[in-house]
Amino acid sequence: MREFFGFGGYNRQPEGAYSWQHLAFVSGLMLLMVLLAVFLGKRNKNRDEKIKNKVLIWSAILIDGFEIMKLIIAVIKNGGDFSCLLIDLPLFLCSIQLITIPLAAFCKGRIREASLDFVMIFGILGGVLGTVGAAQNYGCYPVLSWDNVVSGITHTISGFASLYITLSGMTSMKKQNLPLTLGILSGFCVAAYVVNQLIDYNYMFLTAGDGTPYDILFNLVGGHKVFYPVCVVLLFFVYILSYYGIFYLVTRKKVKEKV
Repeated sequence: MREFFGFGGYNRQPEGAYSWQHLAFVSGLMLLMVLLAVFLGKRNKNRDEKIKNKVLIWSAILIDGFEIMKLIIAVIKNGGDFSCLLIDLPLFLCSIQLITIPLAAFCKGRIREASLDFVMIFGILGGVLGTVGAAQNYGCYPVLSWDNVVSGITHTISGFASLYITLSGMTSMKKQNLPLTLGILSGFCVAAYVVNQLIDYNYMFLTAGDGTPYDILFNLVGGHKVFYPVCVVLLFFVYILSYYGIFYLVTRKKVKEKV
């Protein structure tokens, strides 16, 4: 258990990014994520909202529960020094789900609708990028270690919630909620950028790619300190708008087919 949690540091060598151990581990998580989302989403599709929402409540409890455990263990590993939490703030794109999934599960009205949309739009993206695309994690820690296991679990919960919302028919995707969805993202981007400047970190990957697919964009703009973060945020906006466009295109076609 000491070796699994990394107390005193890991003695095992990391297997490395995209090693068969990395791919086998995340493939298992992704398969479980999809199977559960399909099973529960299809089962609850025609049930009332209260029953549908129970799955989201459990998703919120689990994702935040694992995150709290991660923070507690980080402090313990750091000898009780809470300063280590400065690099564990919920300011990554995937970390926003720690807030939006509970908002979707426990709030009402437009806040709930916008949160449902946000989880659906970014949850599956985070589920893939935070497992298959998390090259930096698997280059730093052994695959079967607390750091990678808890990261894999929280990212796949986000992906699960996204698929479940889609398959169970909980989506709203109302055009009037689009500014609120964009506002949620913009607020986190501003906070992440400010914190990055204060503590010299890389929240939301607004400073560098750090071994993730963001490296492609970073290299394209030559690592420019202004253009790079602006382009990252613009990509987020393009992704949201594209998702809305595809959603309306697909749903309209389905309506026409039914007619």
